[in-house]
Amino acid sequence: MNIRNTVKAIIVRDNRMLLNVCKDGVFGDYYSLPGGGQRFCETLHEAVVRECLEETGYTVKPVRFAALCETIFTDNGLTIGNPNCAHRSYHIFICEIVNVEQTEPTEKDEMQESSEWVDVNEITGNAKIRLFPKMVADNICDILKGTAPIFLGSNYQN
Repeated sequence: MNIRNTVKAIIVRDNRMLLNVCKDGVFGDYYSLPGGGQRFCETLHEAVVRECLEETGYTVKPVRFAALCETIFTDNGLTIGNPNCAHRSYHIFICEIVNVEQTEPTEKDEMQESSEWVDVNEITGNAKIRLFPKMVADNICDILKGTAPIFLGSNYQN
């Protein structure tokens, strides 16, 4: 089994955060930060720029590294069926949009239905939406306010 490096972008504009709207048979309806897997010989910065363009149609510029966390799935069905995604390390960046005009997304994630701008107040405090990974949702206020990166810990999921 390999550890999959994953990049995620926090993009906020006019007090709204750009999130991917997702749906699958295990978790149901949820939101996710734009981002995905790092490719071989690709820097984390290059990966977050590429993934945001592919999933949202926006070109971004990473401004700062914000947080790190990992998820380890212990369900045998997942670890056997998809061992390269069972252990993920999330590198989370605060990003700014570079292009004013959004282009058509070219490569959405399998579970991604669309992207939408969500009011930050619906994500923080008494969250009205389900944002994955949960460690990010639980710490989004600290991530947004912080000036130094934080380690959000590790999470085992069945």
